[in-house]
Amino acid sequence: MGVKLGILGLGTVGTGTVQLLQDKSFRHPLLQEVEIYRVGVRSLDKPRAVTLPESVLTTDLEAIVIDPAVDIVVEVMGGLEPARSLILKAIQNGKHVVTANKAVISRFGDEIFTAANQAGVYVMLEAAVGGGIPVIQPLKQSLSVNHIHTVTGIINGTTNYILTRMQTEGSNFSDVLADAQRLGYAEADPTADVDGLDAADKIAILASLAFGGRIKLKDVYSEGIRQVSKTDIAYAEKLGFVIKLLAIAQSAAPLAAIANRTTPSSPLISVRVHPTLVPKAHPLASINGVNNAILVEGEPIGQVMFFGPGAGAGATASAVSSDILNLVAALKKSKTALNQLLACAHQDYCQIVPMAELVTRFYARFLTKDQPGVIGKLGTCFGNHGVSLESVVQTGFQGELAEIVVVTHDVQEGDFRQALTEIQTLTAVDSIPSLLRVL
Repeated sequence: MGVKLGILGLGTVGTGTVQLLQDKSFRHPLLQEVEIYRVGVRSLDKPRAVTLPESVLTTDLEAIVIDPAVDIVVEVMGGLEPARSLILKAIQNGKHVVTANKAVISRFGDEIFTAANQAGVYVMLEAAVGGGIPVIQPLKQSLSVNHIHTVTGIINGTTNYILTRMQTEGSNFSDVLADAQRLGYAEADPTADVDGLDAADKIAILASLAFGGRIKLKDVYSEGIRQVSKTDIAYAEKLGFVIKLLAIAQSAAPLAAIANRTTPSSPLISVRVHPTLVPKAHPLASINGVNNAILVEGEPIGQVMFFGPGAGAGATASAVSSDILNLVAALKKSKTALNQLLACAHQDYCQIVPMAELVTRFYARFLTKDQPGVIGKLGTCFGNHGVSLESVVQTGFQGELAEIVVVTHDVQEGDFRQALTEIQTLTAVDSIPSLLRVL
């Protein structure tokens, strides 16, 4: 007896998934047991790149998720609604769910996974992070015996493409963004990408899996790349760095000691997205263009990096279909008992450390009046707040203003911010045009 799919959406990802599932030759034999039973679309008359029987297509998406014959609902329509409601209704009707929707999972994962556990069904989401890169199942299975210390990712291809072009061409952000939109690498409204919101959705999911606790998206610090200038990229190059938009989830045990916290009852972590100076020798420094990469560090595994295409019909269809295959295998073994390595296993929320308690290095660029002793005054203000400087360089002039670039040693972010507040009161300081964290 075959496994019947109800697919919600036949756009880029849905079409790629159907194409893969229809081309069963020389693929895993379990695909022979998959039947594309119903496919929900907006319009029945739209020309399509795949051929399906008329009886399979429908505009009634709710009918798919309540159909007793459907075993697995594949949600590839995107957006928050009606995707969220349809996923929940599918779960209530005993359907297993495969989704590529990182926005729904990061915002509504709590109710979705709670409902799935109560109903005894799976929710699979390999395609929600990293496109075709297999990272969700490795975190749930292969790496699950490790103590994960850090997950660091370049998980938004649009911003990586823009920063790569700025680095190689010396171009401005606005010029590269416009070109990326023309080429189709950036949306007409690029907010989710360039402001770090897409990456925040994805790191919330990865952090939840890596650290075994649920994440509230509002607690994920998110900062985009609009403020990154070609000047900063040039200075980073001279200092031995490249600038990347990183999404970072990190065990915060050392921060607990700093803040005099007691041992937490649930994981204590830092989760954040921001442009970062990455040393050129770091594995993520060479990830360019629209590619994605996720570096996982833990004990005893050490470092493992997952690299590949972060988007595209074929890549995402590969991830969606791998989830379908996992479910087919699980359902052949048991239709009642859940495989704990596939199901959602955690119920509690991680504790998120405030950004003020983050310990990191900083890069800052100051424009100051050309007066004697300015660097000394900057050093005094930093010293007053326990900020140790790795390097201070007067790089040149912008008009009548001197340009000074500072890189710190590790410092608690709250102390660094207090130092900046004091520095801004100095009459010699005109502005602080750039402030970036350093990996």
